Amino acid sequence: MSFMSLHPPNPPPPTTTSYPSPNPARFSQIPSWVSLTTPPSPPAPLRTTQRHGHVESLYLISLSKQGKFEEALEFLNHMEAAGVSISHSAYRHLLEDCGMRGSLSVGRLIHERMRNSGMDPPPGFLGDCVLRMYCGFGCLTEARQVFVELPEKGIVTWGLIVSAHAQNGDCYGAFGLFSDMLTSGARPNSSIYQLLLSSVADKSDFETAQQMHSLLIRCGFGSDPRIGSGIFNAYVKCGQLEGARHVLNHMLEKNVIALTTLMAGYIEANKHKDALCLYNRSVREDGEMDEFVFSVVLKACAGLKDVNAGRQIHAQIVKMSLESKVSIGTPLVDLYTKCECYESASTVFRAITEPNDVSWSALISGYCQSGKFDKSLRSFASLRRKREHLNHFIYTSIFQACSAIVDAYFGMQAHADAIKRGSISPLHGESALITMYAKCGKMDDAAQVFESIRQPDMVAWTAIISGQAHHGNASEALSNFRRMQHQGIRPNAVTFIAVLTACSHSNLITEAEDFLNTMSTTYGIYPTIGHYNCLIDVYSRAGLLQKAYELIKVMPFEPDAMSWKCLLAGCWNHKDLELGRIASEKLFHLDPDDTAGYVLMFNLCSSSGRWVEAADIRRKMVERNLRKELSCSWITVKGKVHRFIVGDRHHPQIEEIYSKLKEIGSSAGHIQSVSSTEKENILAERSDQLLDHSERLAIAFGLISTSIDTPILIFKNLRSCKDCHDFAKHVSLSCRREITIRDTSRFHHFRHGKCSCRDYW
Repeated sequence: MSFMSLHPPNPPPPTTTSYPSPNPARFSQIPSWVSLTTPPSPPAPLRTTQRHGHVESLYLISLSKQGKFEEALEFLNHMEAAGVSISHSAYRHLLEDCGMRGSLSVGRLIHERMRNSGMDPPPGFLGDCVLRMYCGFGCLTEARQVFVELPEKGIVTWGLIVSAHAQNGDCYGAFGLFSDMLTSGARPNSSIYQLLLSSVADKSDFETAQQMHSLLIRCGFGSDPRIGSGIFNAYVKCGQLEGARHVLNHMLEKNVIALTTLMAGYIEANKHKDALCLYNRSVREDGEMDEFVFSVVLKACAGLKDVNAGRQIHAQIVKMSLESKVSIGTPLVDLYTKCECYESASTVFRAITEPNDVSWSALISGYCQSGKFDKSLRSFASLRRKREHLNHFIYTSIFQACSAIVDAYFGMQAHADAIKRGSISPLHGESALITMYAKCGKMDDAAQVFESIRQPDMVAWTAIISGQAHHGNASEALSNFRRMQHQGIRPNAVTFIAVLTACSHSNLITEAEDFLNTMSTTYGIYPTIGHYNCLIDVYSRAGLLQKAYELIKVMPFEPDAMSWKCLLAGCWNHKDLELGRIASEKLFHLDPDDTAGYVLMFNLCSSSGRWVEAADIRRKMVERNLRKELSCSWITVKGKVHRFIVGDRHHPQIEEIYSKLKEIGSSAGHIQSVSSTEKENILAERSDQLLDHSERLAIAFGLISTSIDTPILIFKNLRSCKDCHDFAKHVSLSCRREITIRDTSRFHHFRHGKCSCRDYW
């Protein structure tokens, strides 16, 4: 198409052509108050000549409206080549439409075309059009250049450039321009002041906010409600809550938004009591309440764990028929779970019309915090059937629940589901996965998850080190600790607990001493009683009982019950009755209801032939109504958990289980682990009693229920006794099976007649 063919023989008068009226406020980024006023229409071009390009400009506007920028640019080239001028109105429409359609590159070309046609700087309102375009795209450098070149800068021009800097987070740039504006003699209006106040972001801007507040009072804007709200919000953002409260008290028009904002500021500053007091004052003054106020004040109640105040607010919510709203129901669930009112939390949750992911997350997390892990898993299973998308907080809670109840089967299903939905939280969820697999005895899977993390943080490193420590893999644990340091990740106090635990389970005495001594000097972490207890445990397990006792006496903390229990356990293992008496006396004084302490001392006395003392220990237990915790072991076969208690006779395959135990026992001897001295104190029926131990029943069931190449994984609620520990070693050798038993202390991996603990547990 040739350029001249676009000219009709007799062009119609301009007044007969109708185009949509231009809307100057094209950019959503720029506030409406700085929108340009449509300029007067330029004089109608002479019909006798086409030099002024009136019709061509209309056609250009039409192309722009349709988003045909390539054709518009091509037409511009034809007009320039033919010497046809472009109207200011056409340039304005082109620039505005570029902003509407996000075409910065086209906008730059049009600006360049304006320069080539001698419009540099652009005249009058066109200068503001170009400035608006660059400001709308956040191109502050180009906007600043256009702004500097403009010969005349009106209030709209200043508003555009100040607004652009404020909305792009350049608070200092915005206030610098404001200072230049005052110097130039321009008089800012209230809208510019509002913009500047909204650009205040944090505590570093507090001095600027104060100066602005003072200036506004001097300029007579102090009584303007919009200015008052801006000052109030600026003080809240700066964390100056008392200043914000003072402004709120003097505002002529208090509103619910200001109340909510100040309460949220108090909560963010952990001043929950102040937020609750502000709410109560507002109620007394008959203040307006809405769902946002309730959602914020419920967070304050949750932070204080003030269930009574929460119930009063809940009653008001019910009175206003707002309890079904998810924005209120969710913080109510969170409040009740944090206050351990789980039935109330469940009732509130059921009242929510459309619970969202946050609501479900609050409920499931509450169940986990209360130890109701089965309920959390059932809730998760129900949620999966109802919703397509679940947030990563829910999966993290489920991984933690599976860790607590040692449910590897459910945990692996949840992991697969989270991968499918892309809902594994970076680091937090991954760290929970590491802990879950480690506690479920799947250390290889835990290591695989850890190695898949691109940049593990301190929590992830601690999780893998702790897992390896409890599996008895001290060398791997310490190797990862060194890797952690090499990558510049600083350990924390929990990391050192994991490292010292690894040393304790592997007889690394010198290493444990070095770690405790260098915690404060090298890492700036001061040891706690927990770290000293770890070293006491290291000494006690290694038989260095006097050294452990001396450490208890000289450490910079008063020993707690765990300190003496670690020593007592060492005395039992190494048969030191005299020191055991001291440790037990201290332990019973600090924790008279600790059943484990009585059992340890009873076993120590009976193994030493002190039957009178043993009977006295038993009598004290009866007087305090203390009973030894019933031994329970469980094994998962084909997704089903089979639990056994000591002397169990209720399992459907119990006859096969005892038959298998007798078969194994006939080849190994039931009490082969007991020394000749101890055999004198064992009753005749002892060998039959050993068959009843829960972990032996679980081992036998694993042997008859799984193929010969399947490892056996058993969990136990108490520490393994020496007889059952030796029994597991014998089975791993005679039956050629890998057996893993996790007791309350650690994992024991049995292979070829040996245990990973090297009989050191």
